[in-house]
Order: sequence, then C-alpha cells, then structure tokens
Amino acid sequence: MKLTWILVADNTRARFFTAATPSSALEEFDGLAHPEGRLHDREITTDLPGRIKSSDGVGHAFSQQTDPKQHESDVFAKLIKDCLVEAYNAHKFEQIILVAGPSFLGLLRSQLPDQLEKSVCYTVDKSITTLSVTDIRQHLPEFLPHH
Repeated sequence: MKLTWILVADNTRARFFTAATPSSALEEFDGLAHPEGRLHDREITTDLPGRIKSSDGVGHAFSQQTDPKQHESDVFAKLIKDCLVEAYNAHKFEQIILVAGPSFLGLLRSQLPDQLEKSVCYTVDKSITTLSVTDIRQHLPEFLPHH
C-alpha cells in the first residue's frame, strides 16, 4: 500500500491521519490549529474604516476589499499547503485524501501545486474536524484507495 495521509480540515483546524492498511482504523499523528478563523469580523478588524472628503465636500468611508474571515481562511489554507508540500517533498506520503467542507476544500485544492494535486486520490466534501477518529473513518470508503 502506498503511504497515504488523510487530511481532515476546516478554516480553524487541520488533523492528519494515516492508516496501516486500506481497511484499518485511522491513526491521528499531527494537527494544526488556526483560532483566528473562529473570530468574528469585528474581532479581526479592530478599526472602523477611515473617512475621506472628496473635492465636493462629501465624505466617503474607505471599505475593505477582502472579507476578513475569507482572508483568515486563505492564510490557513496556505499554511496547510506549505506543510503538505514539505512532507511530500520529504517522501512522508505518496497520496493524500482530503476531507473538508465544500468551500474550504475548494480553497485548499486551489492552493496545491500540480505535483501535490496529482497525489490527491480521494476527496470528501464534509466538515467533520470535530468528530471522533472512529466517526471520521466512517465517512471514508471501507477500503481506502491504494493506487
């Protein structure tokens, strides 16, 4: 069986698992936390937008171009990608299963370089980071891919 990692992630937490055989239980071996992903917009952006007066004397508020929560999700997805690239280049896994809610899964996949994208052998679009190891295993195929 190829060395397979299972990544279960959302915008605040990433959990890494392996399985000894395609049908065995998962073993959790690492994790990352990103508590900033849980903050409310007002906690992320502490300042109110500034104001500017145009030449006609009318005041306008500056507005942010990006959603603060989206920015934090982007930051965490990049951190996860960096960890995966480092592990892949160190030959710690040959293929990976990605499990994340639809929007975070898409964000994560968009960050992956081509060589790492090719190592993705299965995806599950569910946000299940808070489940037990046993419950997470039930969301995966009975026999994990092993090509």
